[in-house]
Amino acid sequence: MTDSLRLVDAVIEVTDARIPYSSRNPEMDKLVGRKPRIVLLNKSDAANETATSRWIDYYKRQGIPAIATDCRSGKNINRVIPLVKEVLKDEIAKWAAKGMVGRPVRIMIVGIPNVGKSSLINRLAGSKRAKVEDRPGVTRGKQWVTLANDVELLDMPGVLWPKFEDQDVGLSLAFTGAVKDDIMDMESLACFFIKKLRIVSCDAFKERYDIEVSDEDTDYDVLEMIGKRRGFLISGGEINTERAAIILIDEFRSGKLGRISLELPEASR
Repeated sequence: MTDSLRLVDAVIEVTDARIPYSSRNPEMDKLVGRKPRIVLLNKSDAANETATSRWIDYYKRQGIPAIATDCRSGKNINRVIPLVKEVLKDEIAKWAAKGMVGRPVRIMIVGIPNVGKSSLINRLAGSKRAKVEDRPGVTRGKQWVTLANDVELLDMPGVLWPKFEDQDVGLSLAFTGAVKDDIMDMESLACFFIKKLRIVSCDAFKERYDIEVSDEDTDYDVLEMIGKRRGFLISGGEINTERAAIILIDEFRSGKLGRISLELPEASR
């Protein structure tokens, strides 16, 4: 990434609007340096609108333009390139003064796995130019994509940093699918998620699963309640908590639990 920065004029950093802090590489500010940048809070249709607005204000205070986007619905995708050009308007004016009219704007797209970089590029290009799958680690190498409006995009592969110093960051990435499920114990992950959900959106249990959660219930009790409500029973009437765990995490990722943000600016620094 550092070597490729000299090839571009600006950087688009794609994050997950549900976990804007955890879905940013902690080295990003140092890596990008003084290069003009905008931040996309992607998957915003699955995030709490008030929380997303607070994140946009948070970045604005740092002098970084931010937009709430959603590549599945196309929300605000048409604002991305005009915002980049607005950020680069002085540079573009200099190019014109030097007779470099029509010189393409070159933008690097960065972000960790599974935040929607490839979906963004396909939306901007109006075609399936980048490979898209709902799992981390799909883009294997950098690739250039040319848009119709004098813009070239450099898509970088999503890379996680080697070690999570903060356990909450690792858990948040696991909740959203940025970390592969096959290295996780899903029941333990679901219990951690239930603990978090009880803080940020306890009403989701009643609204989605029609269960009442009290302070006396442990996180595993809640997982059993979900499994029982869904009829996930195995021989002897025992509740299949593994299946309940998978369903709970899947329904969060797909937005079926409602618009939920797991992080706020003040609590995530």
